[in-house]
Amino acid sequence: MNGAIALTNLDLVWAAALIVLAGVTSLALRLDLERQLLIASVRTVVQLLLVGFVLEQVFALERAWAVGAVCAVMVALAGRAAVTRSTRTYPGAAWAGTVTLALAAGVTVVIGVAGIVGAEPWWRAQYLIPMLGMLLGNSLTGISLCLDSFLEVVAERSERIELDLSLGATRWEAAREPLQDAVRRGMIPILNTMTVVGLVSLPGMMTGQILGGASPLLAVRYQIVIMFLIAVSTTLGVVGTALLAYRALFNPAHQLLRRRVRRR
Repeated sequence: MNGAIALTNLDLVWAAALIVLAGVTSLALRLDLERQLLIASVRTVVQLLLVGFVLEQVFALERAWAVGAVCAVMVALAGRAAVTRSTRTYPGAAWAGTVTLALAAGVTVVIGVAGIVGAEPWWRAQYLIPMLGMLLGNSLTGISLCLDSFLEVVAERSERIELDLSLGATRWEAAREPLQDAVRRGMIPILNTMTVVGLVSLPGMMTGQILGGASPLLAVRYQIVIMFLIAVSTTLGVVGTALLAYRALFNPAHQLLRRRVRRR
């Protein structure tokens, strides 16, 4: 199959013109979204161009330390984003989110790149960085939803939880139902995506490979692998986040430390 069609700067200008149409629509309907559209568009261009420049240098360098540095920055930013999206937080939440993402996405992506794809070396930037980005992007959404759900229940149902504890329930018994609900909520996005993938939408990795000239069947194989990796990474991330939040808010004396939960 033929390779991807090269895009010129003029092509990007035409694409940007479509954003103007969105802004005009906002003005016509008085949605007051023009400023947000402009800021989001500028950030999109700047961030993607910056990432493209950095990745070109990393790909050309082909050094493990450079790939590791990029991955570390990605994990740190993803961990912060996962926690800041929640309406509530607790002391140490940012650290917990970052560590959970690093372990969940890190272990999963290494298994995928080294064990399944078989890239050599296993830290090859062409495979490791894009796949890690997809795992982090999806996992942080699940983590954010899970954390938000659990902290909301702890804050709004604290009296019921404390009543259960006062009647002899252990901290695990009192927190089990909120934890289960939080994990289920965190898993909803990836489960919904897996349910309709290929029918309602073509995922980004598959679309990118097809546009790049790869065989659709090869693109499908890669997409199946990445979807399963995302599911595993999200599961580990969501469960890990829930358990760390549980340990932070319930002490060994089976008491709820509800004052640690605060609105952002």
